[in-house]
Amino acid sequence: MDGELSHRPALESEDGEPTVRSVRSDDGTLSYAEYGDPDGVPVCFLHGTPGSRLLGGLFDETARAAGVRVLAPDRPGYGRSTPRPARTLGDAGRAVAAVLDDADVARAGLVGFSGGGPHALAAAATRGERVRRVDVVAGAVPPQIRSSPPLTLRALETLVRRAPSLSRGLLRAQAELARRGPPSLVTAQYTSDAAGDELPADVAELVRRDFVEAFARHRGGFVTETRLLADSWDLPFDELDAPVRLWHGDRDANVSLEGARRLAERLPDAELAVLDGADHLRSLLRGRSSIVERHASEGA
Repeated sequence: MDGELSHRPALESEDGEPTVRSVRSDDGTLSYAEYGDPDGVPVCFLHGTPGSRLLGGLFDETARAAGVRVLAPDRPGYGRSTPRPARTLGDAGRAVAAVLDDADVARAGLVGFSGGGPHALAAAATRGERVRRVDVVAGAVPPQIRSSPPLTLRALETLVRRAPSLSRGLLRAQAELARRGPPSLVTAQYTSDAAGDELPADVAELVRRDFVEAFARHRGGFVTETRLLADSWDLPFDELDAPVRLWHGDRDANVSLEGARRLAERLPDAELAVLDGADHLRSLLRGRSSIVERHASEGA
């Protein structure tokens, strides 16, 4: 089999949801879904914090048309993947490699959104032989270079550190509200009125379902990950050989554009694409077609 492509068909369950595949190891289960073209150029999509494999569905139609196969894992403690409270950012490379092995893929592109951005960079830095290129969309940045994080983020980080059990209870309640309420309860966390255009209803509903699925079985994944991203990342960025493109909206209120600029300056081979008028979520929506096309052309 070709090292770049797999011809293993992506399956759908009877309700139209992508079939979940599972990789089992001594660390537990790592689950992922597939989107796009099952015979296409492989790309691994890493969801936000919180999030799940379902967010990969935003790429399905575009990836299918462009000939790109999207592998979208649940990180440990989200969706159907087993929690790993002791995991580190450096472990992201091992998780990505496990998914690629299971999918019969030698090398793939990486796309990380929001909290998935650091995990994409970590995977490229520690398992560079498996990574073709990296795209980070509205990605979180190391705490030492971020500027004026939102008050809600600072409050969350404090709560997670001082009262993790209380954090889990609040997350359970928030997930239940999201399950019963309108999508706007979730999308408001990632969007800004200043960005203008209204989100398509199907996109808003997918984002709501992604949020609910993130907490459907566990709450510890978010607690673990919030601590990880708030601490010093301690990643060997100087060993990152894959080219990186950062995509960031100038109206992103979750992660400042200035933080993205500073991160781009620290990476060996990085460029920054500024998306005018885009907030956190719209950075992903605005950038996805260009991202998919780049991976399709460079992986062909």
